[in-house]
Amino acid sequence: MATDAHGPDPTPPARGGDWRVLATLVPYLLEYRWRVLAALAFLVSAKLANVAVPLVLKQVVDGLDPTLAVLAVPAALLAAYGLLRFSTTLFAELRDVLFVRVTQRAIRRVALGVFRHLHGLSLRFHLERQTGGMTRDIERGTRGISTLLSYLIFSILPVILEFALVAAVLLAKFDWRFAAITFGAVAVYLSYTFVVSEWRIAIRKRANELDSKANTRAIDSLLNYETVKYFGNEEFEAGRYDESLTRYESAATSSEASLGLLNIGQSLIIAVAVTALMFLVAEGVAARELTLGDLVLVNGLLIQLYIPLNFLGMVYREIKQSLADMERMFRLLSENMEVQDRPGAIALAPGPARVEFRDVDFAYEPARAILRGVSFEIPAGRRVAVVGHSGSGKSTLARLLYRFYDVGGGALRINGVDVRDLTQQSLRAAIGIVPQDTVLFNDTILYNIRYGRPEASDAEVVAAARAAHIHEFIDSLPLKYQSTVGERGLKLSGGEKQRVAIARAILKNPSILIFDEATSALDSRAERAIQAELERIARGRTALVIAHRLSTVMDADQILVLEHGRIVERGTHGELLAAQGEYARMWALQREAAQAEEVLERAKAA
Repeated sequence: MATDAHGPDPTPPARGGDWRVLATLVPYLLEYRWRVLAALAFLVSAKLANVAVPLVLKQVVDGLDPTLAVLAVPAALLAAYGLLRFSTTLFAELRDVLFVRVTQRAIRRVALGVFRHLHGLSLRFHLERQTGGMTRDIERGTRGISTLLSYLIFSILPVILEFALVAAVLLAKFDWRFAAITFGAVAVYLSYTFVVSEWRIAIRKRANELDSKANTRAIDSLLNYETVKYFGNEEFEAGRYDESLTRYESAATSSEASLGLLNIGQSLIIAVAVTALMFLVAEGVAARELTLGDLVLVNGLLIQLYIPLNFLGMVYREIKQSLADMERMFRLLSENMEVQDRPGAIALAPGPARVEFRDVDFAYEPARAILRGVSFEIPAGRRVAVVGHSGSGKSTLARLLYRFYDVGGGALRINGVDVRDLTQQSLRAAIGIVPQDTVLFNDTILYNIRYGRPEASDAEVVAAARAAHIHEFIDSLPLKYQSTVGERGLKLSGGEKQRVAIARAILKNPSILIFDEATSALDSRAERAIQAELERIARGRTALVIAHRLSTVMDADQILVLEHGRIVERGTHGELLAAQGEYARMWALQREAAQAEEVLERAKAA
């Protein structure tokens, strides 16, 4: 397992059983080995004190027997009894205080590792994921680490240790029948617990799956709040959510019913064993072979042994469930990182960038090709536009340039270097994008603009906002730059979100700019205003403009017409019009639509 300055990185467990997950936690225990050893020492001390309590109590009871009474002995023993009772709690609490750092650090490292891995996965994974279920898996998985470590070390280990100590006392002080009944009862108890718990775990897993599904539906519905409202489908969504909750309710009810069966069986086994042992002790006392103190001793030992055993079913169930929850979380770590830095990958040198697509083929799915033999070049500081109908593959060019995916065939180069030979961090640092749909974080405007360069000062953020002509709008808000934008930026209009995206791109100061249909969702007036800003920030930079409206790319150095994944025409605006091909046909259709829109606007104004 790899380690760095921040400690061990979580590694997906080997397949073949939930218990393999335990190996993943070993490095975290070794990192704090002295804390773990000290916690174990306190655990042993607590159990020794716990088993010593009934031994001292036996002496106290026997000391109170009129035939054996020595008044000084019970007083000293009572003081020792109280000290041992206190020591049991003291050592247990010291154990917890020492071990909590180990548990919390393991949770932090694993959660951070999963988070980083998820950001390292390809866009393909994130397009197919179900956010609600995935976040619930991570939540349960991290909580499972705490449960597993606590129960495994502080429940299973103490039970084993206490059982060994009780067995030693019974064998030393009583005949073989006491140990035989105790061992037999424990064996039956454990067998019953494991069999029933395994059956219950299947029910619990089903309940967890249904819980994740219900959570997925709820989050998906809330994220699409506006769409739900548009179609008046609140009750439809509530019905779908309730359907999932109903299934979860049934599974959860079955889980609780099976828990009752487990507890009843455990109590019956314990009651039978304790009753049998009490009969043996009572016979010994009646025959004057044993003292009243022995009766108290056996009763105390058995209570101390069976109380933790009584929770063993729950502990075993929780451990197995924690392993299952962690396995679901670690399964995310086993997701293949489709795009990775090659060994020896180099950083993209800062400065002007020349972009070259050479015979690029690409398909999201093998049976459906998106790009076929696409070749073009964007010289440093020039602007190339790509136009075409929806589904022609325009936005795929941007995704490949960002290396969200690797090309299926051919090569994509920047300054002559294949992007697969560049580090992803340096590649993406050199590219800025103004997308069609700007999605903002549910935070302040200041945070969202600064996201382009997190280390930027407030003054630099304001300068970027001024350059994007959004400063005046922000300054007019009551909270100014501290104003929150809402979930996905819903508190801002389309034009305002686009200006925030422009400010963010300006602040990043990239060598390469991508405008992915950046104005297609805006009205004509907002489009003209935003278009002027886009042209201004693109000056002197290498720019790839993906557009639907041809009027926005008339001044591009070269225009490519993409159709069914192939470049069917290329040239300047004038050259393409003169060619009377697909571009000219698209231009004529859009001009007719624009003229009709102008007539409609004049009619409204009149």
